[in-house]
Amino acid sequence: MKLNADTVIVGSGVAGLFSALNLPREQEIILITKSDLESSDSFLAQGGICVLRDEGDYDSYFEDTMKAGHYENRKESVDIMIRNSRDIINDLVKYGVEFEKKDGKFAYTREGAHSRPRILFHEDVTGKEITSKLLAQVKKLENVKMYEYTEMTDVIIEAGKCVGIKAKNEQGTYEIYAENTILASGGIGGTYQHSTNFPHLTGDAIEIAKKHNIRLEHLNYVQIHPTTLYSKKPGRRFLISESVRGEGAVLYNKNKERFVDELLPRDVVTKAIREEMEKDGTDHVWLSMEHIPKETILKHFPNIYEHCLEEGYDVTKECIPVVPAQHYFMGGIWVDSDSRTSMEHLYAVGETSCNGVHGANRLASNSLLESLVFAKRAAAKIKKEEAKENLSERKAV
Repeated sequence: MKLNADTVIVGSGVAGLFSALNLPREQEIILITKSDLESSDSFLAQGGICVLRDEGDYDSYFEDTMKAGHYENRKESVDIMIRNSRDIINDLVKYGVEFEKKDGKFAYTREGAHSRPRILFHEDVTGKEITSKLLAQVKKLENVKMYEYTEMTDVIIEAGKCVGIKAKNEQGTYEIYAENTILASGGIGGTYQHSTNFPHLTGDAIEIAKKHNIRLEHLNYVQIHPTTLYSKKPGRRFLISESVRGEGAVLYNKNKERFVDELLPRDVVTKAIREEMEKDGTDHVWLSMEHIPKETILKHFPNIYEHCLEEGYDVTKECIPVVPAQHYFMGGIWVDSDSRTSMEHLYAVGETSCNGVHGANRLASNSLLESLVFAKRAAAKIKKEEAKENLSERKAV
């Protein structure tokens, strides 16, 4: 079946949804997603979203991001993300997103490798709060058609330019032709035995990019999250947010001894845990929330509290077993500061892209922000190029 659109978007996480919301309403947009609309990793994000608190925070936020990324970050991209963070928060609030407040003002929390609290949050389900509100807004748009359980199988290329995608679902196969294509299809966690990601996220866009020699970058930059709930059950690993350690949780070895500064960058804490497990001959280490008041646990981390209870652990009274698992992909399809790939009319945003913000290791709670900032920039670039083409056509007439 042949379909036509002005823009086709692959993915229904925050990057794909925010792209749709920022494109012109006159455009006909098709959005496809491999599973149901809510099965994106954006829904799973727990901790929060970073924001530049004030101008005095710029240097430390920039340095925290660079240091966590081992200074392999693209400085221009880091600057763009930080400078645009407050506008993104304002956009989210406009769309109905609610963040924790204290005395009528935003409440900020701190996570690993942050030099100060600069993270906004909604309990321990910030990703769900943001993504569900954006999805509700996109569903209201008459110019956006959404197809669930529809998988991209290839891009369509004519004269070296991307002119759309090929896709399939239970109804058959599709050729979706579009002036611009935005890849927002998430990471690669589904290719790992132990991951916090949904299993259907298998790096489809990366493989298609390889096939067509579309530029890729840092494919070996994979982040392992230090703390997921240990389980012998198969399937997706349940994340124990970095915010828990930011609020005072500590890590213990089998002898209930601390062995690492819990607020170091994720890769450093992961390395320490693995070394301790090897030394002790254990399958996990222990995480204790004993230093966090019970009321804070119940208010800030209700989802984690409830899930651990279901698994037989009361985090207000006992330690829980935790183990590292694959969490995030810092590499991906190379893009410029406007989210353009090396192929004309093809954009990539979110975890499937690599704009260099994260370097070799992502700073906690930068993922939602980065996805939103560069999705908005992709939409703005498409709008700008469209205006230029329209002007050229009018001049030709």
